[in-house]
Parts: sequence; C-alpha cells; structure tokens
Amino acid sequence: MRIFDPHIHMSSRTTDDYEAMYAAGVRAVTEPAFWGGQPRTGAASFYDYFDALVGWERFRAAQFGIRHHCTIALNPKEANDPRCREVLDALPRYLAKDGVVAVGEVGFDSMTSDEEEVFARQLGLAAEHELPVLVHTPHRDKAEGTRRSLELVAAAGLPPERVLIDHLNEVTVDLVAGTGCWMGFSIYPDTKMDEHRMVRMFAEHGLDRMIVNSAADWGRSDPLKTAKTGRAMLDAGYGEDEVDRVLWRNPVEFYAQSGRLLLDPVEADGTATFEGNSVLRGQRPR
Repeated sequence: MRIFDPHIHMSSRTTDDYEAMYAAGVRAVTEPAFWGGQPRTGAASFYDYFDALVGWERFRAAQFGIRHHCTIALNPKEANDPRCREVLDALPRYLAKDGVVAVGEVGFDSMTSDEEEVFARQLGLAAEHELPVLVHTPHRDKAEGTRRSLELVAAAGLPPERVLIDHLNEVTVDLVAGTGCWMGFSIYPDTKMDEHRMVRMFAEHGLDRMIVNSAADWGRSDPLKTAKTGRAMLDAGYGEDEVDRVLWRNPVEFYAQSGRLLLDPVEADGTATFEGNSVLRGQRPR
C-alpha cells in the first residue's frame, strides 16, 4: 500500500519513525505548523520553526525516501498570545515558498474572540494566495467549534473543495458532509478516532472527500495509524483500490490544488546533503 499522511507533526518524531513509516508504505507527508509544546517568548521563534519546516525537515524526510510538504499558519492555541500576533504579518513570505501546500493549522482551540479574529484573517490570506486551508476543530465544544468554523469559511468566500475540516468524529462529521469541504480524521491510539471506528465511518459516509491522518504530535500517538487504517479496511472487505483512494489519491487531490506537490520517488539511500533550504543528491552527509 502507498500512503500520503496529510497531517503528521514530524518535528516531534525520531528518525526511527521515518524508517518505520517508509517500511509501512509512507512515501509523502504534509506537516502542519502547530504548537511547540510550551509558550513561545516571541515571534522570532516562529520564523526559525517555519524555516525548519521548509528546509531541515524536508531534507530529513528525504533521507528516508519520503517527500515532505508543510502548511504554514499561526496556530489556534497561540492565537491568544499577543506576543505572537506579528507573525501574521510575516506569513505571506512563507506562503509563497516551495513545499508549502496550504494555510494551516487554523481554527479554534478555546473558542475565543482572538482565535476567531486570527482565523478569519488567515482565511483571507488563503484566498489571496489561492491556497487550500487546513482547519483545526477544537477538542472541547467540538460541535459548536465545527459549526462556527464552517460559518467563517463561508463568509470568507473560499471554495469548499479547497477546505479540509480536520479532527472530525461521529458527532461532527454530519455537519461537514453536506458542505463540499473535505473531511479529516486523526487516528490515535486512545483519543479522537481509531482505525476501526474509521472503517465504520467509511461504511456510513462513503470515501468521497474522506482524509485520514496520524497527526503524531507531542502526546501519545502513532505515526503508523494510517497504515493500520488501511489494514483495517482490507480486513473489513474493502479492496486495495479503495484503500489507495483513501490513503493516497484523496490527500493528493486535496493538496494538489496548491500546485506545489512533489511526489516523484526519492531514494532512501542516506546520501543527501543539507545546505540551507536545498536538498542536494549524490553527496555524503558531512
């Protein structure tokens, strides 16, 4: 099986994870900008982080045969910190970079007015830059957060096919299903969704516009949950083509709207050299 994990925070993972992911069939990923695990002391730390997403992490993934893309945004959790607001002014220069395939994660964390203001502004940037949007729905008050997210997306005039509403579950999927937006599900060991619930979701809602990811962030998570979802689909009687549709063709179709996907194979031969924001093949690491 071939896998494109459309939402995975590789900055929190090890090189062993990259090796295991490649062995399981992962050949491409998208890493959304997100919370660093503790409050930032200023906007400058975001710029180092964004530079790492478009440079270092892209190189690190290539060493293990995996194409790395990212999404860039001021994430919902940090939208409440006034020290982070100037990041919004710097986003346009990052949204123009190669490998940036969407604006994200944007959305709600605690449903504050600051979060809503930052969310709306970044939806405007997505429209201006003609990029897809990855929307984070809150872990608390998820139904109301999903409803309000959809209202803001509609108010921004974004084509629904360029919007992925993520972290859905049985309570919120029906809110999104009829909108034309893509539906995202994060598969975790013990929260959000698991692979068996996801298979039941496919049986009820079909495979159109359905996206699964492992997220694989700082908490207990599993970067192989996409592969495990594929195996659960096969065990439930789905065919290999249907698995390929969910794990590869659907995320490719969504992010291809950016015009920036790179999906040609990259050899996992350990012979890449990192220089600035470039990956040069055929030289030994130094």
